[in-house]
Amino acid sequence: MIPNEPGSEALPALSVPSASSKEPFWGYKDLLVFVFLLIPSLAIAMLVTALLAIFTTPSTPLKLFVLQIIFYFLIFVSLGALFRLRYHQPLWRSLGWRTLPVSSAAVSLFAGPLLALSLAILSVLLRTPEIPLPFQQMLGNRGTIVLFGILVVLLGPLCEEIVFRGFMMPLFIRTLGAALGIVLTAVLFGCAHGYEYAWSWRHILLISIAGLTFGWARYKTGSTAAAAFMHSTFNLTQFVAFLAQGNTTL
Repeated sequence: MIPNEPGSEALPALSVPSASSKEPFWGYKDLLVFVFLLIPSLAIAMLVTALLAIFTTPSTPLKLFVLQIIFYFLIFVSLGALFRLRYHQPLWRSLGWRTLPVSSAAVSLFAGPLLALSLAILSVLLRTPEIPLPFQQMLGNRGTIVLFGILVVLLGPLCEEIVFRGFMMPLFIRTLGAALGIVLTAVLFGCAHGYEYAWSWRHILLISIAGLTFGWARYKTGSTAAAAFMHSTFNLTQFVAFLAQGNTTL
């Protein structure tokens, strides 16, 4: 080690945020920026879908699919840009997308159907009303069923878990502690789906409970992948049940 010359002062080390830190290096200002970016993202998705309708004659299910895909894509772009431009950090590793042990991955995958069954029973006990969903229009033929399956089973869980359990929950846990952070994220997750179910409190409660379970998986494993796997098989179970109930076959 070379000693400092007399009269000179050691320069402070440059502090670079670590993506592997237990506490997130981002803050609430970043959360506000992201929420603000959701508005133009949705507007762009709606505009592209409207332009598609002008030059072609897509069916309503296809328009819904395109709208959702573009919106998800812009969400990833917004988060990626936020992390790269402000912190020079990669998106996936920063948001907790880490490799899971085989045992943990298996538990997450099998927990999804169990959670779906448990919430179905609770739904009956709560006398939850059946509400027609916008995406029911996508179950008219084999092609739209496949598109809807990709959206519900793969893309939806991936995007939602990255946003809620990967981006938001660590921030809330840092401020409020694990229990309140997981609960708050779950409630926001339930409310985010409220418009799909005409703001039925029973549906919001059930979705919040699902979000609570996804959050617990994320917290216990330290990996957003665990929450995404569970969310994916949870949606898959509901999707298969929905098809069977509607007598729709692939």
